[in-house]
Amino acid sequence: MLRLLNIEFQKLRYNKSAKVLTITYFVLILLISLIASYEFSFGGVNFRLADQGIFNFPYIWHVNSWIAAWLKLFLAIVIVSIMANEYSNRTLKQNLIDGLSKKEFLASKFLTVVVFSLISTIFLFVVSLILGLVFSDYNEVSIIFSDLEFILAYFIKLVGFFSFCMFLGILIKRSAFALGFLIFWQLIEGAFRLFSGLIKWKFDSDIIDKIIPFLPLDSMSNLINEPVTRLNVIQSAANQLGENFQRDYAVHWYEILIVLIWIAIFVRLSYYLLKKRDL
Repeated sequence: MLRLLNIEFQKLRYNKSAKVLTITYFVLILLISLIASYEFSFGGVNFRLADQGIFNFPYIWHVNSWIAAWLKLFLAIVIVSIMANEYSNRTLKQNLIDGLSKKEFLASKFLTVVVFSLISTIFLFVVSLILGLVFSDYNEVSIIFSDLEFILAYFIKLVGFFSFCMFLGILIKRSAFALGFLIFWQLIEGAFRLFSGLIKWKFDSDIIDKIIPFLPLDSMSNLINEPVTRLNVIQSAANQLGENFQRDYAVHWYEILIVLIWIAIFVRLSYYLLKKRDL
């Protein structure tokens, strides 16, 4: 395992764009946190997002996981590019000539996916913990370490998304086209939701709604639902207007299972392509 990871990180050492994108990803997570803790002044009124409870334990695990997940495209570009570069730079063929099996080659890529996801998750955990300890109104240990399932969901979500990107990199071989297909697939799943609304309106049937949560990107998105309406200030404002936000914000085991199945599918399809394709 260490040998395979060493091979991959030796390649990344000389990939300037990968290093820039990776650093940008982590810097943006820090910047978002710093902006939220910065005090703004509007017409003599001081305002700071941190004072609205977004860094309160255990809410911070939810909101930071959700925000950080939006930035995963930076690392997705890295995953796609390192896979596509294997073809353009012919390092894949050279690795196989040097004695690396196709299964080991794919394992090295998947291990890279897992390591990227793990490092990102640990970084998010540390940043969230520090912000929570500084700004949270609740510092009891039982409260601090509740809702940590959002951190687990974030890790699973990254592994799933990057596994999809790895598969696209192998399938299409060109990073720009692979990323284009990723956007195209997002549009396809969006079209499914529009079609579902039409079916529900026309035939009063929610059959498409039952299929959508099993689509790859949608299943990953479902792991961490939006946290905005969970915020106390939003709930209070809604109650004053006679509205009531009733949402299930929890991370469910079956949602994790669906994404794990997609991970297994993407890895299996990637291996099938490598095994059958003339390299």
